[in-house]
Amino acid sequence: MNEIRSNPIRTRQDMVQAALQLITPLTRHLTPGNARLMLGHTGAGYDEGIAGMEGFSRVLWALVPMLAGKCPEAESLWALWREGIIHGTDPDHEEYWGDIGPFDQRMVEMAVMGMALCLIPERFYHELTPVQQDNLYRWLDQINQHEMPKNNWQFFRILVNIGFMNVGRPVNEDRLRRDLDDMEGHYVTDGWYFDKATQRDYYTLWAFHYYGLVYARVMADRDPERAARFRKRAQLIAPRFACWFDREGRGLPYGRSLTYRFAQSSFFSACALAGVTAQGLDWGEVKGLLLRNVRFWMQQPIFDRDGVLTIGYGYPNLVISEGYNAPGSPYWAMKVFAVLALPQEHPFWQAEEKPYTPPRLFCDEQVRLLLTRDAQNRQVIAYTAGNHAYEHMHEDEKYEKFAYSTQFTFSVVKEAGTLKKGAFDSMLVVKSGKDLWHARSGCDTFSLTEKEVSFTWSPMDGVHIDSRIIPVGMWHVRRHVITSDRPLEGAEAAFAVARDKAGRRLCDRIPTAFSADEASAIAHGEQGTSAIYAIRGYTQGEVIVPEVNTNLLVSRTVIPTLHAAIPAGTTTLVCAVFADADDICPNAIPEEVLSIAQSC
Repeated sequence: MNEIRSNPIRTRQDMVQAALQLITPLTRHLTPGNARLMLGHTGAGYDEGIAGMEGFSRVLWALVPMLAGKCPEAESLWALWREGIIHGTDPDHEEYWGDIGPFDQRMVEMAVMGMALCLIPERFYHELTPVQQDNLYRWLDQINQHEMPKNNWQFFRILVNIGFMNVGRPVNEDRLRRDLDDMEGHYVTDGWYFDKATQRDYYTLWAFHYYGLVYARVMADRDPERAARFRKRAQLIAPRFACWFDREGRGLPYGRSLTYRFAQSSFFSACALAGVTAQGLDWGEVKGLLLRNVRFWMQQPIFDRDGVLTIGYGYPNLVISEGYNAPGSPYWAMKVFAVLALPQEHPFWQAEEKPYTPPRLFCDEQVRLLLTRDAQNRQVIAYTAGNHAYEHMHEDEKYEKFAYSTQFTFSVVKEAGTLKKGAFDSMLVVKSGKDLWHARSGCDTFSLTEKEVSFTWSPMDGVHIDSRIIPVGMWHVRRHVITSDRPLEGAEAAFAVARDKAGRRLCDRIPTAFSADEASAIAHGEQGTSAIYAIRGYTQGEVIVPEVNTNLLVSRTVIPTLHAAIPAGTTTLVCAVFADADDICPNAIPEEVLSIAQSC
């Protein structure tokens, strides 16, 4: 994918070219009738035929805006996808997408077709023959006939039904109203929606807000009050969400579905589509947030030899995936191209791209994150009180780490029997005897302020932990009061650091890239520095070399770790953790950090 790596991605035409560079390699993987993309043989919770339909459909998130924006480069690709839509919705064709059932993955893939009926009805519907129109309508209308999860999926049905409305097809208006009311029930405050129980993550932005902004653009005249609410909520969350990005455009690696990669910034594309700007964010800043993120991702080794997106995050990696990640699933990221529906004359494209630096510290209670950054905005670190949903793979790692960083990213567990296989970065883990290591898996109570995050948790029966995390610049202090009915082993880690980018001798105090003694463990190199220092209660430092392919961003890492022997009764552990984007190492714990740690 050298072509896309050399794309500067700064103008509208650059984004058009990026979309073409992403889609063109896929054409050789279309089935004979063009109704499916067969991109690989890894499995998901649905069969290979549905997975092929999913990949085909997700390309439309880019192709539809390109057609809406009159991009002539889309025409040759549209000819292929138009034929695929005709065949996929024809029950007499061998590549028919099939009749769906309750909770069917194909409902997800209908959403973009609903958007197409709204944004390009003349191409997506009126170009078809009457029989083909009927086939398309009948196939999509199945979404109104089956049960679906009570979460962001209901927006898929909303988009299909407003699409029907836009082309004059019958609409179950009672069903549409109930779905819209249900989505209102998922709204909390400050722009945040929840998706199942209390879960709040990227899905609020690339699902609830994205679809709500499409609705606001299409239904502004028919449903002005609701459209205005969707716009207002996007305005509320935009400056909050901007805190998740650093100056390089990297989004905070946090939560599920991270294989969707540059979907991270798709919210800003939807804002532009709906004409939404927020207080403190002008068009140049929105443009920068969007394009910097896309530029970052296009420089990562996320493609296979054929130029096809892989499952993974910073590189191909099935270990981190969810059960709903099929070979074509990563193309959900194509939602970032909604902005191509806008003409060159739009203020978004006319604006000069500008940097945006959020506050150095921002507490967002709704998503349980205390977000900090250094003065140059090189790195965002988020401290969390947990946000568990008990449904997805590697939930503890994706939601329950003590801290998440745009610079280092987090690791996932392969097997919890050893520290090497567990790759427990940014966590305290405990075990009894030959038991497995146990990490935080939900909080009993929690509190967030602009000064600290505190929470209580029980990693195993008979063990209760009261924790505090206090940020101090790129340092933070951790204090744990552990009450246990039996002796435990403990291990607490800083961030993982790339092993293949380890530094040379970078300072006199640490003669090698990795160092550990009875009071510290440190790793540093081109990626930056990660260190953990014992203040109270620990016995020894160690730099763990975990299993490969456990970290999201790099395949080989090391993890600075402190060990502790925890007797039965009550024990207090206090440590200081340092994480910096520069290849430097601190000579000593700063007095301010040490004072806070000693007072805990």
